[in-house]
Amino acid sequence: MSVATQHVLQVRDKIELSDIERRIFDRLLASLRHFNLQTQVRVAGGWVRDKLLAKDCYDIDIALDNMMGTEFAHKVKEYLVSIGEGKDVRGDGKIKSNPDRSKHLETATMRWLDMQIDFVNLRSEEYIKNSRIPSKQSFGTPEEDACRRDLTINSLFYNIHTDSVEDYTKRGISDLKSGRIVTPLPPKATFLDDPLRVLRAIRFGVRFEFTLDEDLKVAAACDDVKDALAAKVSKERIGKEVDLMISGNQAVKAMTHICDLTLFWNVFSLPPVFKPAISDGCERLCVAYLDTAWNLIHLLKESTFKDKERRFLLFAALFLPLKNTTYQVKKAKMVPVVNYIIVDSLKQKGEDAKMVLDLHRASHKFLSLIPCLASNEDLQPDDVDWMRGLIDDVSIASRVRVLTGFVLREIKDLWRVALLVSILLHPIGINDTEDESSQLHKRRDLFNRVESSIIKLGLDKVWEVKPLINGEDIMNVLQLKEGPLVKEWKEKSMAWQLVDPSRTTEECIDWLREVNSKRVKLE
Repeated sequence: MSVATQHVLQVRDKIELSDIERRIFDRLLASLRHFNLQTQVRVAGGWVRDKLLAKDCYDIDIALDNMMGTEFAHKVKEYLVSIGEGKDVRGDGKIKSNPDRSKHLETATMRWLDMQIDFVNLRSEEYIKNSRIPSKQSFGTPEEDACRRDLTINSLFYNIHTDSVEDYTKRGISDLKSGRIVTPLPPKATFLDDPLRVLRAIRFGVRFEFTLDEDLKVAAACDDVKDALAAKVSKERIGKEVDLMISGNQAVKAMTHICDLTLFWNVFSLPPVFKPAISDGCERLCVAYLDTAWNLIHLLKESTFKDKERRFLLFAALFLPLKNTTYQVKKAKMVPVVNYIIVDSLKQKGEDAKMVLDLHRASHKFLSLIPCLASNEDLQPDDVDWMRGLIDDVSIASRVRVLTGFVLREIKDLWRVALLVSILLHPIGINDTEDESSQLHKRRDLFNRVESSIIKLGLDKVWEVKPLINGEDIMNVLQLKEGPLVKEWKEKSMAWQLVDPSRTTEECIDWLREVNSKRVKLE
């Protein structure tokens, strides 16, 4: 069965309202009658599309033909209060327009009956030459408003007066049935109006597994649209679209489209003072790591990663080729490029950047431990470059447990995520006869062996283990002042503790005294 045929079968001829949706629309119509308002009320965009595809939608965008959204929203709330239902309304707010950032409409918003409801007027816009910022906005007809929307599948209206779907572009329903991503106007004009629509086209295309129109792809890749994406669209809006893609059901396809349309470094922009050249094909390598991570996630048990963990994993995988790349700021300070991309280019939280960088660091440490954890080999001090002398006095048999414990104490409950990132980097001995599926199964099996080994060592939740002694104990026993040496001995005492979890505080103090006695004799 073809993709197009599948969509024909899935698209409904008529919208079926839930009880809550019917109640909301009844109250909107009652508000019109109560205040004798002469305006047509339509639902626009995504809700109409999703209802025709028999999908649930909890965001309702109301479009009014001759009335501002804020004015009507106030009337609706006033009516609800008058009939004793106003207490259920939350967040009666307003989102201001920002034409410089391609947000042209002021929107009123409220939450009612677990539905997010936005109110806005239909619009008609006029532009001055060489600019896509409207020089004039006025109330528009449904046809004018539909043509100013991002995609034909998002330009449909549902008229709550007539209980009917309205397709003013004359192709919204047919594109929905045939599974095509098309703009109502010529794509370049649509994208220059709001360049974020390029990313929205990609996101909706992969979400519904629709085909991007060829003219749309040409326009999306042109320099004018790329320049407009940088100049007109806030990083917050770009970051939100990327986050929705990464959290969606087709993250790899979305990033592949971004690569194919040569938009990767426009979306994941590098620091303006960045000097080291990014190697050709780096973006393809980024997507290749993402692809492997995505496939491994689906090969592993469904319960292995929660949604938050999966998000961090995919971002960490996507930026793996850049994990050692830094740039200079303020004299000699070197900052990871990945931090810049997440915080400055995508405007995500600093905590997100820190977590991705922590995963990269932890995966590097896991790499040196994987052979021992997977096959119970002994670990030699020369096998790890990050031990900082932690295992000098630890028996060979306990070294893997101690160092693995330190890694897990650093990364805590995201250790499985860090482990999988390291599995992406670990060589698995591929031969010429193996296909991609066989290689993925090898990596899956390696992950399972290492995970099982860590659990058998009793290290899951090891980050919750409290140190037997603190810095004050160390200073008292070793006659030290607070400083780097105390921190070093805290780590050594934790290594001693990790060797055998049954050890006690008294034994740890005795061990410290013994160490100190030997140190004094050497002096």
